[in-house]
Amino acid sequence: MERISWHQYFMAQSHLLSLRSTCTRLMVGATIVRDKRIIAGGYNGSISGGTHCSEEGCYLVDDHCVRTIHAEVNAILQCARFGVATNGAEIYVTHFPCLNCCKAIIQAGIKKLYYAADYKNHPFAEQLFDEAGVEVEQVELEEMILDTQNQEKLAFTAQLLERLEKSGASEQEMKEMRDKANDLYVKQM
Repeated sequence: MERISWHQYFMAQSHLLSLRSTCTRLMVGATIVRDKRIIAGGYNGSISGGTHCSEEGCYLVDDHCVRTIHAEVNAILQCARFGVATNGAEIYVTHFPCLNCCKAIIQAGIKKLYYAADYKNHPFAEQLFDEAGVEVEQVELEEMILDTQNQEKLAFTAQLLERLEKSGASEQEMKEMRDKANDLYVKQM
């Protein structure tokens, strides 16, 4: 089996962290890395011991939830709490950071940002990252790498489609089945 890349390894960690989110609007995870070692992780949610959005709903002010601490800030605060330096580190985030998280990332001395999905990318955040010399790169998670049997599943599906076609399925049926297979396999990557 081929090993996954470092980018995929750390991005997968961020996606795993996002599953702990208590935000009902968007689940986000962040992983801070230095020298190919994870030094902190965070997800968006309420303060420790506080009421969660998943329990009582979001507390919205100007269409922003003021109850939630963003994943990037939670990861940076984890470093601060335990005395772990962030200067020169990298951060992997499931979504492009908001403007406030952008400023926190810059102030923490993080030099590289990798994010999986665009999300309301603010032009001023992009400008600030550029001015601060923070490298920004989109690295989407290739979900198929998390499935250790993906090649076998793809081959089996291809065999089934081939048998279906040979058994006399109509062109329309075949198109529908191929489209469904593409939705299940190709679009995940």
